[in-house]
Amino acid sequence: MLSSTGSCSHSPVTGQRNASAALSLEELEQHITELAANLYAGTYRWLCLLREFDERGGWHGWGILSCAHWLNWKCGLSLCAAREKLRVAHALKDLPRVSEAFASGQLSYSKVRALTRVADPKNEDVLLSVALGGTAAHLERLVHAYRRCKR
Repeated sequence: MLSSTGSCSHSPVTGQRNASAALSLEELEQHITELAANLYAGTYRWLCLLREFDERGGWHGWGILSCAHWLNWKCGLSLCAAREKLRVAHALKDLPRVSEAFASGQLSYSKVRALTRVADPKNEDVLLSVALGGTAAHLERLVHAYRRCKR
């Protein structure tokens, strides 16, 4: 729950009030970036499970048209977002270095989503080094330019 100052007044995880107020800015930064890395690693694992579910046809038999429709129904994703998650999940299968960096929390989903639009086994290492060193916005611009040049 947010207080009137915009900070968390109660932590549902720890049950403590204003626990973050006692932390230094450096500690807050560390917690934020650590949790972000955990989210990235969790997202990678979720996408791997999703790919396996799709490949094994786990969504069949319920009158659902596709795995994206199943995600819409069961996980509350829009169809567009569900299709994109599935695209990324399947693309990661052929990108072991990107997968490793994502699984270890070094890459955000935003960066991985951009990478999977153009990365292949031949250019994966170069694109991964750009992704690790740049921002998601920088990577999006690079991917856009790369696709334009390939056309």
